[in-house]
Amino acid sequence: MKATGTKAKAARLTSLTEDVYIVPEDAPFRGRLQFLFSQIEKEFEQLYVENLQLQDKLESVTAVSNKETPPSHEQQQQQLQQQQRNERAGVSGTGLGLSPATLGATPTSQAEDVGASLLASTHKSLKAKLSSATGGSKAKASNKIKAQTSRIVSSFKNQTVVSSVVREFGGHKDGIWQVDAKIGQPIIGTASADHTACIWGIESGRCLLQYQGHAGSVNSLKFHKHRDLVLTGSGDGTAHIWQAAVNWEVPKKGHSSEEELDDSDEQVEDRDRLDTLRTPLCEFTGPGGHLSVVVAADWLSSMDQIITGSWDRTAILWDVETAQPLQPLTGHDHELTHVSAHPTQRLVVTASRDTTFRLWDFREAKSSAVSVFQGHTETVTSSVFARDDKVVSGSDDRTIKVWELRNMRSALATIRTDSSVNRLAVSSGGIIAIPHDNRQIRLFDLNGQRVARLPRTSRQGHRRMVSSVAWAEEPLLNCDLFSCGFDRRVFGWSIIMPKDN
Repeated sequence: MKATGTKAKAARLTSLTEDVYIVPEDAPFRGRLQFLFSQIEKEFEQLYVENLQLQDKLESVTAVSNKETPPSHEQQQQQLQQQQRNERAGVSGTGLGLSPATLGATPTSQAEDVGASLLASTHKSLKAKLSSATGGSKAKASNKIKAQTSRIVSSFKNQTVVSSVVREFGGHKDGIWQVDAKIGQPIIGTASADHTACIWGIESGRCLLQYQGHAGSVNSLKFHKHRDLVLTGSGDGTAHIWQAAVNWEVPKKGHSSEEELDDSDEQVEDRDRLDTLRTPLCEFTGPGGHLSVVVAADWLSSMDQIITGSWDRTAILWDVETAQPLQPLTGHDHELTHVSAHPTQRLVVTASRDTTFRLWDFREAKSSAVSVFQGHTETVTSSVFARDDKVVSGSDDRTIKVWELRNMRSALATIRTDSSVNRLAVSSGGIIAIPHDNRQIRLFDLNGQRVARLPRTSRQGHRRMVSSVAWAEEPLLNCDLFSCGFDRRVFGWSIIMPKDN
């Protein structure tokens, strides 16, 4: 009986311990619970030993109970000490309805009942302690988790970016290398590998003018800020400036049916006719010029000079009025891939296959200072200026880095993606639009935080490599961003950013 009772009590203690130890693994107060459990375990062990001693004493008392002799003074003292120990452990003999005399004269069956009652009372007392010790913590932690979750959900809701394709332009016969938006006019320009550059009306979606003056792939295109001029660089080793005065207004319908019938034939002819241009206003070539493909070109902030970059590993600063080279920029070890000028200062960045990009400073009239930015492991495909004296660079190593002009040693932020990066663009609000080889377009801020990924399905988005993107300074007929790719298509995207909270 003694062994059986001991096993039963051990089993009850084991089950109690298992009940106590059922705690979610992801509970934020797990460490505190573990500490409380260790303390409770120690208390259980001590209490269990004392209860076994009590049972032995009760059984010894039962052996002499037939004589019906009152307990001796020593037994009374021992019982009193045991009761005090039980009270210290949270269990009172009097609380169970037992007097010392009753404890001294209890038979064997009553002793077992007393032990079971003690265990049951201990169980309740310890569970009460545990609930009182951890209940408040659980409630506080639960409220804290709910508050944090609600904040996270609300932040996701507040930062939802709504984007969709609202315009589509098609007509090139080969891949499109670059797209650019004209400030103040609802037109865009594209440079294509089909040896042409086109000016498109955003509202009509039509090609308003096609430039056919280059003898090779047109690799870049940039609008003049104030005049109707366009700068293009080509695989024929030259850069051209040409006139791009177009009528982008969509003709309105006549007010009478007779006028509509009279003008219908003319409108169809106008719609089908494609204006072409073959003669540039200015051609940058000849002695001192490039010896290979001109991969990119851009206007300097003063608009009286341009910068060109070539596969001959050099960039050249040109004077627009004379079309003569002013200064060659040498130092790259491999072909150049991109050039870009600062919008307000006489600064230029050139990117190269040598995994670097360089900053050229023309603010001093006599010389040009140069700084080398090293941080990429593969070809730097583009580098552009951003607000707050920052430069953003993209590379075939699938990263985009944000740099500070005054610190060329380490990047301020690094964005890691899953595909090579092509000619990116940064909005005036500091949003980086990143075109990828894998047909995706992603948006990040200058801190490296992801903003959105533009939708791409079988019905919308590019089907091949996205080669270039360009922001509109102001929304042009709901178009905030333009993208082009080697699927020969150009898309105008409406991007609604969340309001600043």
